[in-house]
Order: sequence, then structure tokens, then C-alpha cells
Amino acid sequence: VNDPQGITVKQGLASLGFREVSDVRIGKYIEVTLDAASEHEARQRVEAMCRQLLANHVIEDFHFEIESEAPSKR
Repeated sequence: VNDPQGITVKQGLASLGFREVSDVRIGKYIEVTLDAASEHEARQRVEAMCRQLLANHVIEDFHFEIESEAPSKR
């Protein structure tokens, strides 16, 4: 499904230096897929993304969850 808003946000994140983001989907919530070396690093990066672009601090709060993907078997 084409998600023009998600594509635009992904490009905005890349321009802010968040090049590890491989996908963004926007709906009732925002789902971000990224590569990180650890859960700690993922939390730090997502927190920064929310503060810099994804959340409007004047009218919105943000919460996030980190889910690990199982390594793919090849």
C-alpha cells in the first residue's frame, strides 16, 4: 500500500541523519523500521526522531515500544 506521508517522513528523517530507517508507516500510530546494534541504541535513536520530527511537543506526547525482529534464516 502506497503511504505518501510515510515516504515523506522517511525522507525527512534521512535528511536529519537517521539513515538507518528503512521504512515508515503513518496511520493512527507511526511504525518505524530501523537497523540498530542494540536495543539501547534503538531507543536513543527513536527518542531523538520523536523529538526532532515525529511529534509536535506543543500538542502531542509520544510513547514508543521497541520490538526485535528475529534474524532471518538463509
